[in-house]
Amino acid sequence: MFKIRTFNAISVKGLERFPRDSYEVGSEMGSADALVLRSHKLQPDEIAESVTAIARAGAGVNNIPIEHCTALGIPVFNTPGANANAVKELVAAGLLLASRDIIGGIEFINSLSADLDEKAMGPILEAEKKRFAGAELKGKTLGVLGLGAIGSLVARLGFELGMDVVGFDPAISIEAAWQLPSAVKRMENMQALFSRADYISLHVPAIESTHHLINRETLAYFRPDTCLLNFAREQIVDTHAVVEALDSNGLRRYITDFPHPDLRGRPDCILMPHIGASTAEAEENCAVMAADQTRAFLEHGNIRNSVNFPRLELERTIGYRIAVTNTNLPGTLSHILTLIGDSQINVVDLLNKSRGDIAYNLIDLNAAPTAGLLEQLREIEGVVNVRAIPDPRD
Repeated sequence: MFKIRTFNAISVKGLERFPRDSYEVGSEMGSADALVLRSHKLQPDEIAESVTAIARAGAGVNNIPIEHCTALGIPVFNTPGANANAVKELVAAGLLLASRDIIGGIEFINSLSADLDEKAMGPILEAEKKRFAGAELKGKTLGVLGLGAIGSLVARLGFELGMDVVGFDPAISIEAAWQLPSAVKRMENMQALFSRADYISLHVPAIESTHHLINRETLAYFRPDTCLLNFAREQIVDTHAVVEALDSNGLRRYITDFPHPDLRGRPDCILMPHIGASTAEAEENCAVMAADQTRAFLEHGNIRNSVNFPRLELERTIGYRIAVTNTNLPGTLSHILTLIGDSQINVVDLLNKSRGDIAYNLIDLNAAPTAGLLEQLREIEGVVNVRAIPDPRD
């Protein structure tokens, strides 16, 4: 029986993916095999020794101590793309709100005296509507920085709105490249993208190399009438630099899902309360994806969408399987296989991959590994953990 501890409210559709006959799920679960969470700021002391996997129902994992988990040999999963459509639709709203003063027009209507009748209101609206005039998106250039699951959808959205679309992503995956519309003009660098676009939408992860990616230096490449949209992560943008650019007319408007006190009350800023993935569908998609990935790991040792472990999936053809995590040092795998052979057990199938300093191995055996063998494997220098994965037929 596997035990899953949850933090936050996880969609019922996701929790239902854990079969009741083989899983216990709860927020107060002791000795949990895996943790499933959303926005909870996970602390190292909340990760029990029994935990073998952590899954976040969302794309960002800045609320999880990744380095600590890696040192313990715990893969951390996220759910890239599960909330992509929700974010794309909010970007669409941001583009439209930025191009025309829709918000100003609504506020104007609501500010009119309640005593106005229909006859009196008509002339006032006719006289004042020019204050809220804007421009069409059609024919403008949309720059998309980051062409992953969300960025590729935003690029496609730009075409559907009649915009020219340019994009840049130095680390685009083959899978993302296939999803990208062929008409997207690939820029050689982000500076070229910034200098060409009327609207710039950010879709890069919050990692060390992207911290304050938008700063005083990079904003200097923007056109003075550019609108910047940030529905990715707060840390990507230096807010103080954006304020300076807005004050000096180096930037026309800033639309973001990450409000900051320095931006409140500014007519050139549209602020939203981090609602990019706040749809029922996105929460369900993320929860289902997180649950499925957790099950694949617990039941078979397979890894999909881990932010700290290599992707590795081995078809299950025999009942006996062990998963070994080790530091990526020469000779470790050879030592592992020697001990298995010395135990008179044959290796039926094997898959080994590494990511950075971590290597992960799935090894199928023709006989059940003994407790003694498992202990010998754990004592090998560089081995972080060893897990005997139950036979799914049992």
